Formats: sequence, C-alpha cells, structure tokens
Amino acid sequence: MKMIIAIIRPSRLEAVKDSLSAIGVEGMTVSEVQGYGRQKGHTEIYRGAEYAISFVPKIKIETVVREAQMESAIEEIKKAAQTGKMGDGKIFVLPVEFAMRIRTEDSNEAAL
Repeated sequence: MKMIIAIIRPSRLEAVKDSLSAIGVEGMTVSEVQGYGRQKGHTEIYRGAEYAISFVPKIKIETVVREAQMESAIEEIKKAAQTGKMGDGKIFVLPVEFAMRIRTEDSNEAAL
C-alpha cells in the first residue's frame, strides 16, 4: 500500500476528487493548508497598499491506495491539478506498513 499526498490549488480540488473517484479510489482526507515553494509567496494590492503574502493557501489531499493503483492515481492527480503555471503543487508517495478499519478490524488492503 502507498500513501499519496498531493498539495494542489484550491480551485482544482473537485477535478482531482472526480478523477480519483473515476478510477476507484474510495477515500481521501482533505485539509486546507498554507505554504510556499519556489515561488516564495506573492504580493497583492489592497486599497492601494501593497503587501506580501508569504504563505499561499493550498489544499492537501491524502489517500492510501493499493500498489497496483498508485501509478494511475498519480497520473489522474497530475492531469486534474495541472494548469501549467507556477504553483500547481506537488505529489509525494510514502509506503504504508499497516492499516486497520476500526469498526470491522479489517486490516491492510481489506481496510481500504
């Protein structure tokens, strides 16, 4: 099993969710986060005053998939989240050693 963590633009959340659902990814956790990468934030003008925004609002999606689903899930996230502009986000993949559904005590892939 693999955990996929994707940091994406907030406007691309529905597209990513729909793409993952279409390939059979059943669950995900979504968090509103802030951060910056190479862009180091940006400046905005509000009521004539310019100010710097160093932490950009993003969405963090976490999902655990079977090893066989990993490549297609990454591809779907990439296609749905990509705008071609700086700040599209990143995808990370981590190994998952154990998972358990608390209600039924199903473990590992059966828990997904």
